[in-house]
Amino acid sequence: MNKSPRKLQIGVMGSAADLQYSKEIEKIAYEVGKLIAQKEAIVVYGAEKDYDSLSTAAARGAKEAGGITVGITYGKGRGIWDKEGSTDVIIATGIERGGGREFVLVNSCDVIIIISGGSGTLTEAAIAYQMNIPIIAITGTGGWADKLADTYIDGRKRIKVIAAKNPQEAVGAALGAVKHLCLYVNDAYNEDRKPNT
Repeated sequence: MNKSPRKLQIGVMGSAADLQYSKEIEKIAYEVGKLIAQKEAIVVYGAEKDYDSLSTAAARGAKEAGGITVGITYGKGRGIWDKEGSTDVIIATGIERGGGREFVLVNSCDVIIIISGGSGTLTEAAIAYQMNIPIIAITGTGGWADKLADTYIDGRKRIKVIAAKNPQEAVGAALGAVKHLCLYVNDAYNEDRKPNT
């Protein structure tokens, strides 16, 4: 029996709508999700219950490209902000925002991409840093992505946050950071890493 490699799980974290991000930044998140799906990886994101977010925009982009999305939400119930039906799997953690849900979210990812971001994104980046999960930050999007890009989160220098200038660079860096986890993501990504048959 031929066993396929596991699909990579790429987290997309970013500002919620209450931080009033621009349509241009939303388009960046959408494109990130679309590119992840085109590489046959899974978009994992923090599914909000009360408003839209950059993470939800990434899920919309992934679904447009035929990808798989997993939304991890807080509290009880699977009612989330997803007007377009862009979420394939909803995981209700039963725990609240502010650390608990974020731990489950980040721990479900092989790598995370941050776009802009407020305190929730900072929490997610800190958790990823503590768990040695690679972090890619898209510069020029504001928030914690700009502040953390190309830095270490603390003096331990566990992993450096990788700066990316655009969605293509971010997804490429994310895939490169975790390519050791599976032989190949798909033909378009890594033709030379396929096993000889």
